[in-house]
Amino acid sequence: MEIEVEKPLIFALIDQGEKNQLAERLETWLPAELAELCADLSTQEQALVFSLIDREQAYQTFELLDLNAQVLLLDALRNRQVQLILNDMSADNRTALLEQLDSEQLNKLLKLLTQKERRVALSLLGYPEDSIGRLMTPDYIAVNQDWTVREVLDYIRRVGEKSETLDVIYIVDDMGYLMDDINIGDILLADDDQPVKELLDGKFTSLLVTADEEVAVNAFSNTTRVAVPVTDAGGLLLGIITVDDVLDLAKKEDTEDIQKIGAVEALEDPYMDVGLGEMLRKRAPWLVVLFIGELFTASAMGFFENEIAKAVVLALFIPLIVSSGGNSGSQASTLIIRALALGEITIGDWWKIMRREIITGALLGLILGLLGFVRVGVWNVFTELYGQHWLPIGLTIGLSVAFVVLWGTVMGSMMPLLLKRLGADPATSSAPFIATLVDVTGLIIYFSIAALLLTGSLL
Repeated sequence: MEIEVEKPLIFALIDQGEKNQLAERLETWLPAELAELCADLSTQEQALVFSLIDREQAYQTFELLDLNAQVLLLDALRNRQVQLILNDMSADNRTALLEQLDSEQLNKLLKLLTQKERRVALSLLGYPEDSIGRLMTPDYIAVNQDWTVREVLDYIRRVGEKSETLDVIYIVDDMGYLMDDINIGDILLADDDQPVKELLDGKFTSLLVTADEEVAVNAFSNTTRVAVPVTDAGGLLLGIITVDDVLDLAKKEDTEDIQKIGAVEALEDPYMDVGLGEMLRKRAPWLVVLFIGELFTASAMGFFENEIAKAVVLALFIPLIVSSGGNSGSQASTLIIRALALGEITIGDWWKIMRREIITGALLGLILGLLGFVRVGVWNVFTELYGQHWLPIGLTIGLSVAFVVLWGTVMGSMMPLLLKRLGADPATSSAPFIATLVDVTGLIIYFSIAALLLTGSLL
């Protein structure tokens, strides 16, 4: 269905209050199409739509809305509708919603759940925030290893409708401990009388329920499975995590890292939904920290004011020096932060990384330093700006750029690892932060080399 063609008619029916016609039109809409429609409606108009669609459409559409829209819609819907939606939702999506609410709202909604669903919700909410336990769902198919294939298929027909996925079947012992997982295809192709335990190969991946949710992202990046089982420390099967939940999580984590790399505290809501006050609160502290850092740059320049007064030409190259170091540091920090996020490197690789970045930084510094020297030489041919001292000035610029780039590269690569070692988010070592840090130290390197090479001539 081309919903963009249908939307104007739907909007008109909503404005006119034609509920019967509206219900007929929406009857054949898919949940994804209804969610897209709701994005263009007010909360009250969304509530009207939900009152006209059937129960299955309602909860499936509700799950596709963003969390902010879900929270607002809960207040607009009738209690009976909220009750049906919450009880029909998958446990993991419901947990993501409930953990956004304050205690009063949470208690109100928990009372709308059936005893069974309330027990599941409280169980998942009892796990640490940002843990795998908050992401998992208890809706899966688990069968005993002593069953036959026929018994497994009969069981799937009876209870499979409520499972999050039927692609993978989990095999447990009499106590519920995970033994293996099997693709449904292996079950379908096996003989009916064959014992399930004969299909096991012991090659499965499981996640610890209390582990950080980022572990789930890494696990799915190394497997083609659509779901991964979750167990306690002893191996008891507690739930599963599906690939759709991990994709949402990966998007959220990447967004937070990108925002932090840009020296902004991570936004919990979409950009357009963040109020002015909160936007200032998220951005101002970082800018204040960076501003204070740049004050040290001014102090460093004041320390070398005599050198600048004697050789004003040195001041012309300050932007070149500090930007070269800041850019190289930002490059290195971005590469290391992303490599850490992807699991390509660990803190234990710090020496290999440093050795690699020292070589890289030295070569990059040599390239840029040579360009800086050539620049001074070429300008000296056409102007009298540098006079007879062009050669030592050129060497000063070239060597300063080379060493500052090397220093910036090493700092940019090591800072994320240091923060990771201290338990902080490596993304906090943002590009602006690294650039500000290298600005101060770059000036010290620059004027120290200038004092060494130009004393007795210009200084």
